[in-house]
Amino acid sequence: MPCPHLDEALRCRLFGRPERPAVCGSLAPSLEMCGDSREQAMRWLGHLETETAPPRQPPAPN
Repeated sequence: MPCPHLDEALRCRLFGRPERPAVCGSLAPSLEMCGDSREQAMRWLGHLETETAPPRQPPAPN
């Protein structure tokens, strides 16, 4: 899922603004992160999302 703060051209609407999440500013582009294409960059971001997601809670019993 794309960031909800991206515009139609996939540019950050919060760039340079104080409400931009700190994690966004901490993501420095690198060859490892960006790869050779947008698809590679999106796979890396998907990996980061998976690795940093909170643990899933099992459904509550009825």
